[in-house]
Amino acid sequence: MVRPREFDRDAALEQAMKLFWAKGFVATSTEDLVQAMGIGRQSLYNAFGDKRRLYLEALRSYQQGTIAGHMRRLSAPESPLEGIRDLLRGLIAEDDSARAMGCMGVGSVGEFGASDPAIVALREKAAPALYARLVERLREGREKGEVDAEIDPEEGARFVQLAMTGIQLAARGGGGAEDLRRMAHFAADRLKAR
Repeated sequence: MVRPREFDRDAALEQAMKLFWAKGFVATSTEDLVQAMGIGRQSLYNAFGDKRRLYLEALRSYQQGTIAGHMRRLSAPESPLEGIRDLLRGLIAEDDSARAMGCMGVGSVGEFGASDPAIVALREKAAPALYARLVERLREGREKGEVDAEIDPEEGARFVQLAMTGIQLAARGGGGAEDLRRMAHFAADRLKAR
């Protein structure tokens, strides 16, 4: 009896995530996955189920990592406005090929919209924590006099999330790092107290 090849599941998942992130779900074949992950087809099925379940797990892993990074950048500075700037600037990779990948989460919206309940559920699970922290930081900013007192923190948080999406789509479309940084600063400056 042939013993199945052992592999590092987390490393294989990381490779699958990178491939789905770069190509999307539909354009990624099972053959692409086994090549990128360095495993056999049967090992893929045994460890991850089918391509769809692998995609959902990869998207969940991506979201957990990116949301954690967003929260760190947003929360680290004492200045709420600087935290928002850091959040937006942190979306912009210096490396052209990394920047051109954009955001896997935004890519999933472009590919599936609201048509896939499992992907919508992942989105709905990831987004509220960041939104809530944005609202808190905007309230802090108003109290400190950094953020315009006329800005409703909930509307401001939605504006920041919209700016995030715009930056990520512009990156995917080939936007240069300096142009994207200007976009990030412009968006953050719209929140400043006048």
